[in-house]
Amino acid sequence: MTHGKPIRPYLRVLSCLALLLFSSLALAAGDIRKSPNDDNQYRYLELDNGLRAILVSDPEADKAAASLNVAVGSGDDPKGREGLSHFLEHMLFLGTEKYPEPGEYQQFIKSHGGSHNAFTAFQDTNYFFDVQAQFLEPALDRFAQQFSAPLFTPELVDRERNAVHSEFSAKQKDDGRRFYSVKKAVANPDHAFSQFAVGNLSTLENTEQNPLRPDLVEFWEDHYSADLMTLSVYGPQSLDELESMVRPKFGAIENRSLEQKAHPEPMFRSDDLPAKVTADAIKDVRSLTLSFPIPSQQDNYRTKPASYIANLLGHEGPGSLFDVLKRAGLADSLSAGLGMDTGDNATLEISMALTPEGLERQDEILPLVFDYIERIRQSGIGEDRFREMQQLATIDFRFREQGEPLHEAMRLAGQLQHYPADDILSAPWLMERYAPEQYRDILDRLAPDNLMVFVLAPEPQLEEPNTTQWYDAAWQMTELTPSEITTGAPEQLAAQLALPQPNPFVPENLGLVSGDTMAHPVQLGSQEGMEIWFARDTRFGTPKANVFVSLRTPAARASARSAVLTKVLVDAVNSNLNASSYAASLAGLDYSVYSHLRGITIRVGGYNDKLHTLLNRILLQVGDPLLTEQRFRIARQNLIDNLQNQAKNRPVEQTSEFVQTALIERAWSTDEKLAAAREITLDELRSFARNLLSEVDPVMLAHGNVTESYALNLARQVEAIVLDDSRLAEVPRSQVRQLPEEETEVSLAVDHPDTGYTLYMQGDNTSFAERARYRLLGQIISSPFYEEIRTNRQLGYIVYATPFEMLETPALGFVVQSPSATQTEIDRAVREFSEGFESVLSGMTEERLTQEKQAVISKLLEQDRQLGDISGRYWREIDRGMETFNSREQLAEAVKNVTRQDLLDTFRKSVLERDQALRVVTGGNGLEADRALGTLTELPPVPAS
Repeated sequence: MTHGKPIRPYLRVLSCLALLLFSSLALAAGDIRKSPNDDNQYRYLELDNGLRAILVSDPEADKAAASLNVAVGSGDDPKGREGLSHFLEHMLFLGTEKYPEPGEYQQFIKSHGGSHNAFTAFQDTNYFFDVQAQFLEPALDRFAQQFSAPLFTPELVDRERNAVHSEFSAKQKDDGRRFYSVKKAVANPDHAFSQFAVGNLSTLENTEQNPLRPDLVEFWEDHYSADLMTLSVYGPQSLDELESMVRPKFGAIENRSLEQKAHPEPMFRSDDLPAKVTADAIKDVRSLTLSFPIPSQQDNYRTKPASYIANLLGHEGPGSLFDVLKRAGLADSLSAGLGMDTGDNATLEISMALTPEGLERQDEILPLVFDYIERIRQSGIGEDRFREMQQLATIDFRFREQGEPLHEAMRLAGQLQHYPADDILSAPWLMERYAPEQYRDILDRLAPDNLMVFVLAPEPQLEEPNTTQWYDAAWQMTELTPSEITTGAPEQLAAQLALPQPNPFVPENLGLVSGDTMAHPVQLGSQEGMEIWFARDTRFGTPKANVFVSLRTPAARASARSAVLTKVLVDAVNSNLNASSYAASLAGLDYSVYSHLRGITIRVGGYNDKLHTLLNRILLQVGDPLLTEQRFRIARQNLIDNLQNQAKNRPVEQTSEFVQTALIERAWSTDEKLAAAREITLDELRSFARNLLSEVDPVMLAHGNVTESYALNLARQVEAIVLDDSRLAEVPRSQVRQLPEEETEVSLAVDHPDTGYTLYMQGDNTSFAERARYRLLGQIISSPFYEEIRTNRQLGYIVYATPFEMLETPALGFVVQSPSATQTEIDRAVREFSEGFESVLSGMTEERLTQEKQAVISKLLEQDRQLGDISGRYWREIDRGMETFNSREQLAEAVKNVTRQDLLDTFRKSVLERDQALRVVTGGNGLEADRALGTLTELPPVPAS
């Protein structure tokens, strides 16, 4: 993510002119460069108060959205009040002069089919929501009030401190957050990045001697100003209608004539470079990051020199740095790109996940990196490479598909802080000219004396460790010399390094097939027992397609050991494919090979021109995978690490995971899989691979810019390469086990200071009527549950009530993670809330019930905006055997028919009486996990009706 100063001197001049000129400025929005595939209309505005806005009119949209970005973040926190910007983000949701009730905004958005949230970054705070399109104006009125007239109610100020502290506490054992605290500890202490950013009860102290509210109000007044705000509003309304909503509502925000805070200080002190920082990880993770300070790249967005260099450094094709490290068994992943960019300074970072051997040989990896940098310096700068990157960026922009309104609004509000209005849509894809002088300037900074190395590993044996202030993360910094960084690369590995060859997957045929878009897939028959589904679809005007091939096999689900062997085999397949298929990912193709409860699935998507070539490569690997001792050891260790790390997840992740493991058929427990992973051998894997597809239940879907004959040809490829010697078998879908009538309580032993609580309340059957009742109940209860348990009782930061549907089995889930309450106290609070909510449900008017139904229906029938959304939905329907492809329409119709009495009956049985309920907590006196699994896994499945 990049951050920086907005470009606004020209706009400030305009803000002084008359309203008439604003109209001409709005008309100039015709100059905004957009994709030829983009039918939306755009208008740029600058209001009288200096707030800048981009309006998006999408007549087909069923959802509307808005996002407001403030050029203020944790980098603005005053000393001694670290986390204040984050705390302010929380407080703006909790009541305004016009809408004083603290939960009113949240309830309005939720009840009208929407969602909302915010985040605080180093230089930005972004607030956003979406809602059913017809309710955009009242939603905007509530949203705008948060920035023009917040209340900062004193009792809520004190209460919300606990929510921020809970958020801090929930991630105290999160390696990502702990490692981030180490990076802050070694940063230049004169740079604001070095400060604690989240906040807790200490930094947000609220006492008579040090009251918090005056500091909060002062910070808001000194930092939040209309001229530091950018807004994006997206909806089906016309641009004139959107403008008429925005001007009065957001024009009321005060312009305090502020400038965004600059951060001219270097991220690292020059005297500290070069150095290596080693940090202790809680989980079994091993990473190596090379961080090079470079100048800000924000002004170079038209030429993107950092992207040019990062494209070469992060390449994964044959001979690349990553390919050499991976084949040597030293690294599992590698990425390169910009780190933080403040507008004054930035970093370019190369990050890799290491194997255990790679961690031991990290001193050999560093010089190998510099060998590769030298190759780029000598031979990597060329106009042909630039032209290829430019061509691919141009194609991607030409055929860009629209995202969800919420994501589009967030993206545009953020980008308006950094790009001129006429470039706001095209800026991420611009590569206007070959700029070798800029590429070389970046390379000059990738020097051994301008480097901070970060290593994250479990138990790294630190001699004199420091610990970070708030996360107790152990770390140590050691000096490096340029010579030890650049010498010692293994000659055998260095000799394998090579720069990328021209990309053979650049699409050439970008035309659309003839014929109308089909309403849904049709079955083309069964070829050698394989179901073949086909749907031509060019509704988005893009020459793209998605192909799914599921190889469902009884061998993959026979036992926990089978599941483990399948996962290790898939790892080998993906590893073998990586180098030869990476070019395809750069050229707009993507793929995944993954294991699941019924076997293995291959998915390939993107530009259809060379999709068949990529699919062929994948099928050859699946049909005859290369299984080496080295890759087997790495894959098995990775799996063991991942399984062991699950015991170190956050408490609510573990409680919710237990529900799924206990109730889904053939979802083997972590302990069962861990025991199997430790025992399997390479010979066993090879034998398993030979026999995996001896019995198979195959199915394929081809969807998008393809013809029927193309789909049949792909099916013939599948048959010839992977199914030639297979026998047909039926592999039924897994089901969910039915809980006994009385509540079952399970206690997990979790090493975490917070308490985890998941209450899963299961429906009687999988009918559409039953699913509709639980969907609607989850919709209605969600906001009140959050308001009571989190906002009023302050039991934790992670608090939610949600439909907990698994494999079409309806359920309701209450989830709480608390830093202060025991599981008994949480459960008491949940029961008290439930008892009080019965009267709310009983008194609900028909008008309110209809509104909540419409909110559920609008989510179920939400407009498809990308080909992949439709492909995924079709594939899920095929998986569940719904050949009419209308599950969501049937469920929406069932929601319409739910009565208030239906809801009350379901609520009383499921929530009050807790029939068929499973309560999983950390601590407590329930069944131990192993005993509970032994009991629960013997239960019969939930019936269909």
